[in-house]
Amino acid sequence: MFEAPYPPYDPTDKKGFSYTTVVHRWPVIITGVIDRLHRLSHDLCLRLNATHDETTIESLNLRIDEAKEVIAKISRLKYEMGRDYVMQPIPSDGESSEMYNSELQRLAEISKNTWFTAPWLFAECYLYRLLRSYFLQTTQWYSFDPFSSQKTETFKQSGKAIYQIAASMQELNDEHAKVESDPANLGVLFKEMIQMCLWGNATDLSLLTHMSSSDIANLQTVGKEAQAAREEFILRDDQEKVWNHIKSLRKGRVDFVLDNAGFELFTDFVFADFLVTFTPHVSEVVFHPKLIPWFVTPSDFANTIELLLDPAFILPPTGADFGPLQKMVQRWERYINDGVFLLSVPITTPLGGGSDGTAALAEFWTSPAPYWDMEVHAPKLCSALKTSNLVIFKGDLNYRKLTGDVQWPAWTAFATALGPLAGSFPLLSLRTNKADVVVGVRREVAEQLDQSESKWRVDGRYALISFLEAGPESTE
Repeated sequence: MFEAPYPPYDPTDKKGFSYTTVVHRWPVIITGVIDRLHRLSHDLCLRLNATHDETTIESLNLRIDEAKEVIAKISRLKYEMGRDYVMQPIPSDGESSEMYNSELQRLAEISKNTWFTAPWLFAECYLYRLLRSYFLQTTQWYSFDPFSSQKTETFKQSGKAIYQIAASMQELNDEHAKVESDPANLGVLFKEMIQMCLWGNATDLSLLTHMSSSDIANLQTVGKEAQAAREEFILRDDQEKVWNHIKSLRKGRVDFVLDNAGFELFTDFVFADFLVTFTPHVSEVVFHPKLIPWFVTPSDFANTIELLLDPAFILPPTGADFGPLQKMVQRWERYINDGVFLLSVPITTPLGGGSDGTAALAEFWTSPAPYWDMEVHAPKLCSALKTSNLVIFKGDLNYRKLTGDVQWPAWTAFATALGPLAGSFPLLSLRTNKADVVVGVRREVAEQLDQSESKWRVDGRYALISFLEAGPESTE
């Protein structure tokens, strides 16, 4: 196992973002799940009062009683978190928890097994796995995603940006021959697309606890002027290196390790569409979802296509036409049917992955292990990624797992922070800064920002486009 030369971030530093997360962000997220269950229970009670069918009454009573049990467990979790209780082993619930419980035992031996002492990366993964466990221990709620309504509602607020991008893609399609015949045009458009995909991460569901519709719309401005203004905020910019790598491919394969559902997943689709439809360099895209209700599940992937094809879901803004969006998403639907767009697991995979083993390659993504231990914990997944021509890791959590969420100096080489994973396959990380860990930034830039902008690592204003080629000699 790789051991980083620096400790991981944890909430013992009250000035760090991990402390802010445990004190403020996680309680808000947990309260949101409790509120969601209360609302659903209320609806079930209304149905119960309106029926006289004994079978229906029995089923509704069981569902209501189990919801109460889950609410009580989550409420207890919130209480214990705020009072720095010891983190308990995940009970046997039918899904893998061995890695979590063995790590909890190790942390107990060094007195780092409470909510305010455990490494932040581990505690965050543990939190979502524990929430999953509460629902797994029921008969009526085991397949429930407590974040599904939030994902859908947030996505629904993204209409302006979605229609703007769809119109741009239609214009691009109208100029298809001209674009494809001029490599210089493709290079310019590639930078537009990679920045669109990068800043799509600005809509991070876990950070939207106090945001209005106008806040989200501002974050999702994707016009050229906005992108040009944002270039100064890209602290590591490997766009040219990435494009040179892609230009070297012919009908290659690109993988996306997904982050958030909703608008960010939409931008991932758009970027993939550009690579496949408008360049000769990529002919296949593989998307990697998560298996538990935390960011993009297989169900989220399928629902995105379905929702976008429903003109009543996101009504066209004034002056916009549904046609370009419909044509673009129908093209994605064809790509899925034809195997051009692939999910790494069956699209019908249930939460947890099911018992037939077909989703095993996706289990690693929600484990607490840093990605530098992929070869140890998920050798088949690592082997599969080595057959890709480029693996794109989206978002902040994937970045934290790539770097181990370790207190690296910001000027540490990206290859160094990846540990044994460096050089395993061509790797691109697209990340807006929403956590303390940052690497690959020039020392003078990092030190100047530390002095002038205390929140530059966590407020989402700055971003990193970090690329590393494959091979044992891979360097910055």
